[in-house]
Amino acid sequence: MRFDLEEVGTQNAYKLLVATVMPRPIAWVVTQDRQGGVNAAPYSFFNVMGSAPPTVAVGIMADPDRGFKDTARNILDTGEFVVNLVPERLVRAMNLTAIDAPRGIDELALAEIATVPSSRIRPPRIAESPVGFECVSLSSVVTGPAQVVVIGRVLTVHVSDEYVLDSERAHIDTPKLDLVARSYGSDYVRSHDTFGLARPVWRDWPNKG
Repeated sequence: MRFDLEEVGTQNAYKLLVATVMPRPIAWVVTQDRQGGVNAAPYSFFNVMGSAPPTVAVGIMADPDRGFKDTARNILDTGEFVVNLVPERLVRAMNLTAIDAPRGIDELALAEIATVPSSRIRPPRIAESPVGFECVSLSSVVTGPAQVVVIGRVLTVHVSDEYVLDSERAHIDTPKLDLVARSYGSDYVRSHDTFGLARPVWRDWPNKG
């Protein structure tokens, strides 16, 4: 079956993308407005995009009626945000911060989630999140009337001590982080079902012919 996305409509295009591109890691983004108000919201159009410099990208979609939520506005206004990763124990609180609350509502207070100060930027980190990336915006690309892609440079990575195996070599106990990701519809996936696969090396390839 072929789907030309210019013809299927916005809603079906969204369904096709989220039903096939999975799992998608979740960026639990904390921002702060110019007056000091804090906002948090989860986004699953997210991933790391490079390491030199360390770069992440977050796709933010606007509500058709209400426009962009506080996250996009705050990033565009201040250029700063924190990406917190989501372990399974926090998934319900994370989901609560996705509520369609009026502008200016502190979703973290609503979800009773504590924060701690960041090291280099104004928005705080989520205290219970095992990993937090302090980011500054490199650029923002408006890809449509209701969506923007924010590309951020990661200045600092915070990892809770209990998950650090070797700080000198930056070895992290990834399975212990217990992170979740978005699947299709309203489903989520756990990160425990993994398998190993060695990357092939050309010098060892038997038939270079």
